[in-house]
Amino acid sequence: MNVYAIQMNLAWEDKRANYQTARRLIAAAKPLPGSLMVLPELFATGFSMHVEAIAESPGGETSQFLSRTAQEVGVYLVGGVAARIKTGKGRNEALLYGPDGSIQARYAKAHVFNPAGEGDHYECGTAPVLAPWQEEKLALFVCYDLRFPEVFRLAALQGATVAVVIANWPTVRIGHWMALLQARAIENQMFVVGVNRCGQTPKLAYDGRSLIVDPLGKILADGGTSEGVIQATLDHRVLEQWRQEFPVLADTRAEHFAACQQTMNNQPPPGNP
Repeated sequence: MNVYAIQMNLAWEDKRANYQTARRLIAAAKPLPGSLMVLPELFATGFSMHVEAIAESPGGETSQFLSRTAQEVGVYLVGGVAARIKTGKGRNEALLYGPDGSIQARYAKAHVFNPAGEGDHYECGTAPVLAPWQEEKLALFVCYDLRFPEVFRLAALQGATVAVVIANWPTVRIGHWMALLQARAIENQMFVVGVNRCGQTPKLAYDGRSLIVDPLGKILADGGTSEGVIQATLDHRVLEQWRQEFPVLADTRAEHFAACQQTMNNQPPPGNP
């Protein structure tokens, strides 16, 4: 089962230019039919807060691009899009399209990046979303979600074997990105595909370092700091064997999830004593 991580130097808020780059990199990779290909978070625009300018209704031009490309190339294709919703805000989504061009999964980023004010412009999603691919079950995540291990564990307990994380993760914290991708793979005994952008925006630099990590934390492919495509073959037998030899997930205590929820529900509002 082949996975391709497409590390792009995104043109700021220029959808046409980014479609062309994505198309060029996908074509150059010459993926095998049925492969999984992954584009970064908000790959058509960059991590923009200009929701009124970039957001799209369901089935908009970025969705059409993903659908058409998946069908033309014969692959499963993940990409990020800013979705327009009724509240006037957006949703930062990861979409998965199949080789027939149909949408297989739609996931809204559960943890908006409030340190940069994302919550002022985008609404949070809720639960993990799982979708089948070959022998695997994919769980989709977006960028800041990576810092919240509980949602990855929840996905693993629901049967996920591959976590796909699309991101615009800046250079200043790139060490965290790499360490956390490996941590999520190790603690959940799953493959993790982390796809980051590279290049520069008006405010930030991005070093890429897209990674494909196996369930033992071994890095199978590293995108470095330049634009390009990395590829790895995922062997489901490795995952199954490791989970049988070292059954960590079987020792997860569900009552801890309930206790965490109860603690959160009992917390006073921010700013109260």
